Amino acid sequence: MYERSAELFRVAQEFIAGGVSRNTLLREPHPIYAARGSGCRIIDVDGVERIDYSNNMAALIHGHCHPAIVAALADQLGRGTAFTMATEQEIDFARHLCGRSPTFERVRFVNSGTEAVMAALKAARAFTGRARFAKVEGTYHGAYDYAEVSQSPGPQNWGRPDRPASVPLAVGTPGSVLHDVVVLPFNDPADAIAILDEQRDEISCVLLDPMPHRLGLVQAEESYVAALREWTRRNGALLVFDEVITYRTEVGGMQARYEAEPDLTALGKIIGGGLPVGALAGRQAVMAVFTSVGGPPRLPHSGTFSANPLTMTAGLAAMSLFDEESVERLNALGGRARAGLEEAISTAGVSACVTGTGSLFRIHLRANPPRDYRSLFLTPEAATTLRLFIDGLYDSGIVMIHTGTGALSTPMEQADIDRLAEATLASLRRIKPRLLAGESASDPRDGS
Repeated sequence: MYERSAELFRVAQEFIAGGVSRNTLLREPHPIYAARGSGCRIIDVDGVERIDYSNNMAALIHGHCHPAIVAALADQLGRGTAFTMATEQEIDFARHLCGRSPTFERVRFVNSGTEAVMAALKAARAFTGRARFAKVEGTYHGAYDYAEVSQSPGPQNWGRPDRPASVPLAVGTPGSVLHDVVVLPFNDPADAIAILDEQRDEISCVLLDPMPHRLGLVQAEESYVAALREWTRRNGALLVFDEVITYRTEVGGMQARYEAEPDLTALGKIIGGGLPVGALAGRQAVMAVFTSVGGPPRLPHSGTFSANPLTMTAGLAAMSLFDEESVERLNALGGRARAGLEEAISTAGVSACVTGTGSLFRIHLRANPPRDYRSLFLTPEAATTLRLFIDGLYDSGIVMIHTGTGALSTPMEQADIDRLAEATLASLRRIKPRLLAGESASDPRDGS
């Protein structure tokens, strides 16, 4: 069916390790290659058009080739792509971002969400003088040794639920990295605080995604965030939010929904306007580790393409368009999408559910939403069922993130939401025999 994509993958494997530079693109028997995109639609190299609910892993808030962003980039291309000089575009975009949230007193630009988290952890260490940090079990915070710890543990090594083990993701991860990462259970304030108390004088920061994708797009509870905020203040540590994905939920990010405020926030994805980007924003007192005052900075920091004018231009154009009215409209459309998916699930007569908020959603092939990483853990049979479900969506003209997650973009209309619900119903009916046979994605392994 996808002859050109199959041929391209054959050639790619001759030159690219694994055939791709992003494993999330791999599908059986081969990836599908994009030819072009416009608005909320992608056309692949075999001429098939699909509605894009992946949006480059939730990075494209305005879909593909938004005219205002294209025009701004074209203008900047004619004036230069990168300089060993500062540019006014960086100031303009920094001013805009600082105006979106009261916690953004200063900002520093990098080139990816991974780099933003790296900068956050290093800033926390420089500010506190402590080496260790804490993160939630199963959460993804980019491709960085420390951030990857316990990203994908399994029943064979994840330890007790109330005392999760520090588990490496990649072979060869140094033991010292594992020692410096303290792993916390999700949405369990009592056990999380008990673990933190054991290392109260060594923790530089607690790193938290307020609605972790790898934990099923389940929100961090107010009591959990408040407990972590109070603990960090009491013990001289920082609270760091990873809003690389969730920043799209409100003008000032998902943190606007909590009473507790972070000291630092890692950003990425939508703030680049479709170009590679990352940023660290936070309190002036903490961000001062990057500055020189009578000597070298506590945290020297640079990057050849950090704050390059193309990204700053595209980012400012994209985020200026994503104002309060646009956020509210897209969030309302997201609510209708989740309702439509729930109706499709009911019509199909299968055990499944939907999580998420704002313009994000995730479909789970299980009766109840997951509580944490362990209750989301998939057996091999369940993973196969999920893959078949996603394949069915692709065949019905819907592009979805491989986990069953979707991210809306501003060009979408109600008709696109209706098409999503129709495709979901068709794909659920296709896999219904497997679900009824008990090979569903709802088989948890709690490891206890």
